[in-house]
Amino acid sequence: MNLRFVLAMALLAAAALPAAAQGLRATPQLNFRAPDNSPRMADYIVAVVNSEPITNNEVRTRLLRFEQQLQQQGTPLPSRSELARQVLERLINEKAQLQVAKEAGIKIDEALVDQAEQNFARQNQVEVAELRRRLRAEGVDPAQFREEMRSQLQLQRLRDRELEARVRVTELDIDQFLREQQGNPDPNLMELNLAHLLVAVPENATEAQLAPLRAKAQRALERARAGEDFARLVAEVSDAPDKSQGGQLGLRTADRLPQLFVDAVRPLPVGGVSEIVRSPAGFHVIKVLEKRHAGMPGATVTQSRARHILLRPSAQMTETQARQRLAEFKQRLQANRADFAQLAAEHSQDASARNGGDLGWASPGMFVPEFEEVLNTLAPGQVADPVITRFGVHLIQLVERRQATLTAREQRELVRNIVREKKLDEAYAVWAQEVRGRAFVEYREPPQ
Repeated sequence: MNLRFVLAMALLAAAALPAAAQGLRATPQLNFRAPDNSPRMADYIVAVVNSEPITNNEVRTRLLRFEQQLQQQGTPLPSRSELARQVLERLINEKAQLQVAKEAGIKIDEALVDQAEQNFARQNQVEVAELRRRLRAEGVDPAQFREEMRSQLQLQRLRDRELEARVRVTELDIDQFLREQQGNPDPNLMELNLAHLLVAVPENATEAQLAPLRAKAQRALERARAGEDFARLVAEVSDAPDKSQGGQLGLRTADRLPQLFVDAVRPLPVGGVSEIVRSPAGFHVIKVLEKRHAGMPGATVTQSRARHILLRPSAQMTETQARQRLAEFKQRLQANRADFAQLAAEHSQDASARNGGDLGWASPGMFVPEFEEVLNTLAPGQVADPVITRFGVHLIQLVERRQATLTAREQRELVRNIVREKKLDEAYAVWAQEVRGRAFVEYREPPQ
């Protein structure tokens, strides 16, 4: 789990704990709850945090969003009263932390809110204007939506500042993590990427109908074990709806796969093909594409080589001004009136400037989430719009990508990131309790 909020999910869930905001890196969809046409009750104060009130309508609005998020995830809903209590506690924690952020002088430039709004729209595959239109159609004020984004960004910056210094990962921590993962016998911690081929069997099929279908599956099995391209075989033979994706199920833990699939491939190595597996849908032939312990980095990853120009906001240059300047650089690059490496050498405010902004080859997780999210959308040679992170404002260009087998040292660095994120979550839990404990909270009427 990663401490940093996926902003769009934070807005839907109003989650004040990283555990509630994590595992939610999947693209959020614009599928807001239909407007509630029931008569609104008179608003009232349900709690006071220091001197700031929380109203029933605030709880009610967040509750509707939280319910929708849980439904989208397929999570069973607790009782309405219990859910309202959880939402109220999260609002209390959020209010207390926002007060700390304001006291610390943490402010969010309009440019960063613009970027967050653009990212949210892009993730939902719409333009910003269309996003705002849909918000209004669902009774959500776009200006209020932006203010919620601003609040979440304030909280993110506060948490980054407060928690970074609390976390240190030692070589002993990495060794212990590796021992725990390698020695854990729980099969549900195994991650599998499987591809399957289905020969469909009609319901209540007779033995006479089954025989040719079983023979068809057997011929497919023999061809797969003879080394024939499995994706091509799937496209030719399979009756499954995922045949256009080569029958791939995607990397997932064993407990999220059909048990009969897991049992069939348990003894197989990567590249192995199972015996024919019979399910109510028909006959399956399964190939193991990837197999590893959950939480452990794979031996092969997609690496990116990028370069960037970094401008750090200061008293002489705001985030907005830095963003505008980098946008001008991008226009010059697109018009072939400038060279990226030369611009980086002349203007970038970090150590990569001497190398023309070149950041070298990087594995997943090596950059901060905001940077990596944008980098992953680029094609080689493409330059992104300016991106704001806690380090400043970046102009990013993807140079190239490659599949790389990691050295032992590189794998340890990936494990370091995993352990660090785990420690950040633990540190957050302690810090959040400290902030909550210092706040004066007065409960009034229960939310409805």
